[in-house]
Amino acid sequence: MTVTQEIKSRLDLVDVVQDAGVSLRKSGRNWAGFCPFHPNTKTPAFYVFPESQTWRCFGACAEGGDVFSFVMKKHGWDFKEALAELAKRAGVTLEEHRPKDTAREAAETRWAALLDSASLYFHQLLLHAPQAEAARRYVAGRALSAETVATFRLGFALDSWDALRTHFTAQGYTEQELLTVGLLSEREATGTRYDRFRGRLMIPIRDLDGRVVGFGARTLDPEGVPKYLNSPQTPLFDKGHLIYNLDGARRHIREARQVVLVEGYMDVMQAWQHGFRNVVAQMGTSLTETQLRLLQRLTKRFVLALDPDAAGAKATLRSLQLARETLDRDMEVTFDARGLVQLEGRLKADIRIVTLPELSLIHI
Repeated sequence: MTVTQEIKSRLDLVDVVQDAGVSLRKSGRNWAGFCPFHPNTKTPAFYVFPESQTWRCFGACAEGGDVFSFVMKKHGWDFKEALAELAKRAGVTLEEHRPKDTAREAAETRWAALLDSASLYFHQLLLHAPQAEAARRYVAGRALSAETVATFRLGFALDSWDALRTHFTAQGYTEQELLTVGLLSEREATGTRYDRFRGRLMIPIRDLDGRVVGFGARTLDPEGVPKYLNSPQTPLFDKGHLIYNLDGARRHIREARQVVLVEGYMDVMQAWQHGFRNVVAQMGTSLTETQLRLLQRLTKRFVLALDPDAAGAKATLRSLQLARETLDRDMEVTFDARGLVQLEGRLKADIRIVTLPELSLIHI
């Protein structure tokens, strides 16, 4: 994740615009107001789109952009000034800019394109490859519709040590690039490189911008270990900074004014298929501070709907404890039993727990 992406992931454009003195009102899924950049007092021409975190004037300006372009135009800042001010607001520490940053961003764009192509490659294999029959039976057994399979772009990795490597090196990608994004693994002793994902159902994982940054891969073997194999840590994939389906659920979380957190990818898909679109999954056994702060940008109401087994109960307790330590608080003056004044922190969040039945989320 680049520094600009991290800043945008932590800020809400609606808040930034309103704090800059622009009065907005809800207009369907979006927000509307009078444009601050030209005389506009009769019909609101300025719109902010929370889903894409962009703005646009449909009046005389006919301009638009993201949070950076807005503050640059509103305050007369250049990009460097906007970067510094927004980083301060987002709580992001800026490192000294180096010339190699441009090359790094170009490399990340190429890596993201490679992962997107890989997700399409896996998806076509699931739909058409004879070797994917067991994967198709598994998907049918989970009652996932064709629309759900397409929406989440489920795929299949051939049970081969070099099928993916051969396919993408033929398209001009190097083995090093495939290794960098986590599609290949390397044996330390021999340096031999091979396909990381083999004979598994492939689940693309996207960042907040909707880019494919990694995969979750489920075994199709009842005795297979591990049950889920995720991408390793890469320049694009950091599971502590990702929430599964947040890119797709973001708008629905805002509209519902709450987020439902479940434990697994399949729970998210089944919930989505049955009309629950504000559902996301954590990327580990418990939430991280970064994940909680990402969600707090969208809502202050959290519903923890983790699995009812012992591991799920422990994960719920860990998540609750972290929420108490992480989420913003209002400080209130209270009096103890002796009449002494003290400050008490009250969480600025509504956290609830839903106990799931044994079979599926779809029954809640």
